[in-house]
Amino acid sequence: MIQLFNYLICLVGFPASGKSTFAQKFKEISIEKYNDFDVKIIDPDIIRESITRGEFNHKKEKLVRKKNLKEIKKGLISGKIVISDDLNYYSSMRHDLMEIAEEVNRKFFIIHIATPLKICLKWNEERGNKIPKKVLIDISNKFDDFNKYKWDQPLKRIDLSKVSNLSETIEDTMKTISTNLNKVSIDDRRFEEPKKHSNPDNERLEKITRKSVGELLKNPEFRQFKKKILELRKQFVMENLNKSFSKSEISRSFKIFLEKSLDTKIS
Repeated sequence: MIQLFNYLICLVGFPASGKSTFAQKFKEISIEKYNDFDVKIIDPDIIRESITRGEFNHKKEKLVRKKNLKEIKKGLISGKIVISDDLNYYSSMRHDLMEIAEEVNRKFFIIHIATPLKICLKWNEERGNKIPKKVLIDISNKFDDFNKYKWDQPLKRIDLSKVSNLSETIEDTMKTISTNLNKVSIDDRRFEEPKKHSNPDNERLEKITRKSVGELLKNPEFRQFKKKILELRKQFVMENLNKSFSKSEISRSFKIFLEKSLDTKIS
């Protein structure tokens, strides 16, 4: 029997790769067979429509991203299985989602809709070229692959151009998720319920430094140093455990620590 719990699915893939089709079918099967579990699909295009009336406005993208992450967190807290139906082609985007899952003690799974670019271009053409060809190719060139970080590994890679029965593929995905939900390993300790007597100073330290790193890694200039930055964050936290710092003191001290360690200015 499949066991499903409240968790976050991060879909990753090119435009026109079939992510929305996968997400909608996943929700449909969940309702038909496992109706105790509500699935919420968060599509930033819908959020963008409500903010910019469907027109792309670079100045509004931070607002779209902020609302997108807020809706994902809200869905997880309310007990829903949440699917991020976005490109998520930068590892920093996937990291933001992982951090939200960690923050609310839910598990996080990456599903790579790995339909090849040439098929996506074909499907996009059949849909009336909703997305400019140049945009598709640019995203392909900028795509962060999954070969750098242990946390950034797909649970499944699915080429929808090779799938003959989508329902069977999704059922298999659900079984894989169920198996992983029931595994408890050292790496899964971050998903455990918080201890009742945890130190609020340390919780504040963890939260603020994680948020600072997430913001820093959105800058392509620092993304290449991600491993080093994550190690420095752990070092900073260990050196400052049980110290009563205010939020501003933590932010300022952590920034100075990073600038000194990386030998570069952080704006």
